[in-house]
This record gives sequence, structure tokens and C-alpha cells, in this order.
Amino acid sequence: MRGKRIATGAALTVGALAVTGVLLAPAAVAVTPESATLTADCGSFGGGQATLTATQNGTAATMTLTSSEITAPIGLGADSIASTLTLVKGSGGTTVFSGTENPAMAAGDPVTVGPLSGTVASGDSLEAFGGSLRMTVFGITITCTATGPQSPGPFVFD
Repeated sequence: MRGKRIATGAALTVGALAVTGVLLAPAAVAVTPESATLTADCGSFGGGQATLTATQNGTAATMTLTSSEITAPIGLGADSIASTLTLVKGSGGTTVFSGTENPAMAAGDPVTVGPLSGTVASGDSLEAFGGSLRMTVFGITITCTATGPQSPGPFVFD
């Protein structure tokens, strides 16, 4: 009888922990794809392949751009680039992600900006082609545009 109570107590404990884990887990919100590649033209500042990475938490979303082909023209301190990323909505209009987040970069280092914050709605489909990334460094504005659609396709938010 005592063994049966211990087994029942253990089963209840495991069940309670499983339920607690489900209740405390973050909501399963996903953006697909999580990353996309594009080719960017930044005018006289160069250009090349870049990767956009997206995250979503409810209506809050972030975008981070990294590129080993687009490099810092000079040494830059952390959080010194004011960036505005404008993406085109599949349903018309645009969505803007902005911020001043970036790691410190030496001259010639690959460029990374973000995470840049924005607001999305369920079902939003966002594409870099037709939009732009505007970065302001020491009062100089650099504008980059995608030369074609991103791959594997637009970001779709849940």
C-alpha cells in the first residue's frame, strides 16, 4: 500500500511539473523564415550580401542585419549607429524598425546593426526589396537598398 502511495505521489508531482512548465513557457509565436539573405547596394559606401534575422514576441518584433561584405569604414563604438530599417508590407505600406544597437566595430569589420525594434501584426508579410536601411554615423547618413527580393522569401509573422 505504501509503495502505491509513493508511486501515485511521484506521478502527481511529475504531472504538476509538466503542467507548470507548459504554463510558464513563453507563448509559441513564430516568424518564418527566421533569417533571409539579400544583396544590398549602399552607394559609394559599397554593398554586398547581407543577412536579416527576425524575432517576434507578440506584436513586438526585432530585425538584425549582418554582413561580412559590407564593412565599417572607420572604427565605431558600441551603440553608435542610428539605424532605420523600412520593410515593405505584402498588403501595402511599410513597417519601420529602428534603434541604436550595434556592437563595437574596427575599421574593416563586418557591419552588424540591431536588434532594431518594430511592431507587427499577425499575418504581416515583410520584404526588404523596395525598402531601405538608413544608418547615421557621425552625422553621415548611409542608405542601403536591396537589389532584389530576399531569399528564401518575405518574413511572415504569426
